[in-house]
Amino acid sequence: MDRKWWGALGVTVALSAAVSGCGGDDSSGTAADTSTESASTTASSDASSSAPPANVDWATAQSAEEGGGMDALVAAAQKDGTLNTIALPPDWANYGAIIDAFTAKYGIKVTSENPDGSSSDEITALKSTVGQSSAPDVVDIGNSYALQGAQDGLFAPYQVATWGDIPDGQADEGGLWASDYGGYISIGCNAATVKTCPTTIADLDNPDYKGLVALNGDPTQSNSAFQAVWALALANGGSADDIQPGIDFVKKLNGEGIFNKTQVTPATIASGATPIVLDWDYLNAGETDALKKEGVDWQVSDPSDGLVSAYYSQAISLNAPHPAAARLWEEFLYSDQGQNLWLAGGARPVRLDAMTKAGTIDQTAVKALPPVTGTPVILTQAQSDKAAAFLKDNWAKSIG
Repeated sequence: MDRKWWGALGVTVALSAAVSGCGGDDSSGTAADTSTESASTTASSDASSSAPPANVDWATAQSAEEGGGMDALVAAAQKDGTLNTIALPPDWANYGAIIDAFTAKYGIKVTSENPDGSSSDEITALKSTVGQSSAPDVVDIGNSYALQGAQDGLFAPYQVATWGDIPDGQADEGGLWASDYGGYISIGCNAATVKTCPTTIADLDNPDYKGLVALNGDPTQSNSAFQAVWALALANGGSADDIQPGIDFVKKLNGEGIFNKTQVTPATIASGATPIVLDWDYLNAGETDALKKEGVDWQVSDPSDGLVSAYYSQAISLNAPHPAAARLWEEFLYSDQGQNLWLAGGARPVRLDAMTKAGTIDQTAVKALPPVTGTPVILTQAQSDKAAAFLKDNWAKSIG
């Protein structure tokens, strides 16, 4: 279910601020019309009435305005006709609905390759498919991969109309990548089969949970599993500089027969093979309605003793075979409509705070988010990179 990898500076601050700043009254913004655009989007749309520059090369355009405005971009994207995406499972952060909405709005076909791939797979695809019509146009990747991809010259600079709403530190200054949505590590639990669901990390060390507690993947490859081990570390005396207690805790659970190494999927949750799962809250919460139809009472808690949060990032391929469609996709994702669609999937969009202030946020979706108590630990990029390297050297020999 998880295929993303992350590491970023200051992401927890933005998420924490967004959560604390989204409690406005219902009258301030129900966002019933999710197509409402922010002032910056409107300003960009106004520019679309001017004639587009002659011979626009959308592969190098760094904004819609530079190419003649949104109308010109839409026309060029529709001429492209197709958008190639990669590693976007339809049940991940509401991407199924997002893709459907984009196609319905613009009539552009979206191809989705390797939906269960990792951020590493996405970067590999950018490097290995240059010049091919099937190459990815865009990527949705963990932030450490965004930083690496930018250094490797894989991305095209582009700033969406709502760029000014993205908090400081959440975007490359040159427009090579930007944070898009995020969440917190949570504990999902099948209350139909587990007598008392855990709500904290400390609760997991319980003989009643023998064979029940699973991570969403291998933490040396899966971002959510990596972040979950980080949460376990924080709850057991670790810090932003010390992930070892997280490994030790999993080793303890493994020795006690509590840890479950099954690869988590919606099917393993529905079947009861993985009754307790540490994963992003938007993924755990996103399964709730579907699981209810399967007779699973899936409860989600963000543990206060191991509060970890992170964003993922968007980037456009430097060699996108459909450059206009790629840029229109980014405009859609960062519009009010796109951001509210992520929110409907339980993910906290990067423009949440700005949209709350503007009254364009979907308040119903905000109120459905799992409550968060406490302040997340802030990791620097160096701390995240160090922990990732440490895990690669020590995870397998500690857990097996």
